Amino acid sequence: MVGWGIGNQHTTALERADLPLDVAYTGGFQILNEPPSNGQTATDNTGSTLRAVITTRLGIGVTHQVNPGESIQSAVRQAQSGDTIRVMPGTYSETVYIDKDDIHFLGVIIEGQRATLDGLGKLNDAILYSGNNIVIENFKIVRYKGNGIMSQAGNNFEIRNNIIVDTGLYGIFPQVSKNGLIEHNVISGIADAGIYVGMSDNIHIAYNAVFDNVAGIEIENSRHAIVEHNHTHHNTGGILAFITPGLPIKDARDIIIRNHFILDNNTPDFALPGSKVAGIPAGTGILIMAADEVVVKGNIISNHKTAGILITDHGNASGLTHDPQSDPNADRAMILDNVMFNNGFDTIDAIKAFALTELHRGNIDIF
Repeated sequence: MVGWGIGNQHTTALERADLPLDVAYTGGFQILNEPPSNGQTATDNTGSTLRAVITTRLGIGVTHQVNPGESIQSAVRQAQSGDTIRVMPGTYSETVYIDKDDIHFLGVIIEGQRATLDGLGKLNDAILYSGNNIVIENFKIVRYKGNGIMSQAGNNFEIRNNIIVDTGLYGIFPQVSKNGLIEHNVISGIADAGIYVGMSDNIHIAYNAVFDNVAGIEIENSRHAIVEHNHTHHNTGGILAFITPGLPIKDARDIIIRNHFILDNNTPDFALPGSKVAGIPAGTGILIMAADEVVVKGNIISNHKTAGILITDHGNASGLTHDPQSDPNADRAMILDNVMFNNGFDTIDAIKAFALTELHRGNIDIF
């Protein structure tokens, strides 16, 4: 098991603390008046000291094994904090609810065969959790109508090494969460976003492959996110960082988007009409809308017909609720050291018109 301590982008690098498997933990960032005596630390932009994610190990719990034909939810009901639920390869058609803390939810892989959650095109959600310190890994999740993996207010989570295909609106969707790691997942066929982080803080998204979705990765009304080393291709839009007005969290800021392959995101938009992503121009590599302090660095961005990078405000988006508490403009963006080619070769009329006013000729890499 691994935990991550994430500090403000201007003060410290991301640090990793290793833990043995099946050891549960508690913790999260804590504002301190002085540095702790042990553990990783970072400093936020106010000078306060932040204690990193893992602070207390709870010990090794009991392992519950689920075999094909048995109920996963029954094992969840029996589990206590600190336990591991091992699901053997096979097909399970159910929705799993985890409302306990410190659960390691593990799909077992044998000779390439995985524990598969299959919604049969009828069930809404595969995995829903609200507990803290949840680990979900190694599952295959297919044919749900709503979400693959969704959380509400579940902190200190790890979601890794899952294959998620055709699960409705979202593949992985943590909301109102703090201190999370999403890594090494493969996600495709999603009608909104493959990975969607909403109203959350201190989230790290790395080494995922997201393709054939409307949006590959979305960071909405969230702060202190690191998005790196992902491969986003053949979506409508590759990576989005934005503010949706009218939500309880009013801002999106301190977001790093770095070291990606962002390629060929020209898939026609197949989102539900009226949804927030229904207006994404097909052929957008990165879209920044009203989010502040976004750093885009070291990416390879290629073959997008609209633009490689779009930076815009709420005035250019239709159907948004007016919210006087949300700043509609994207401020202090930094675009650094990206390799960009063959973008904006068939862009939308609004960009063409503005480019003419600037006497711009040729393709649009950044707009």
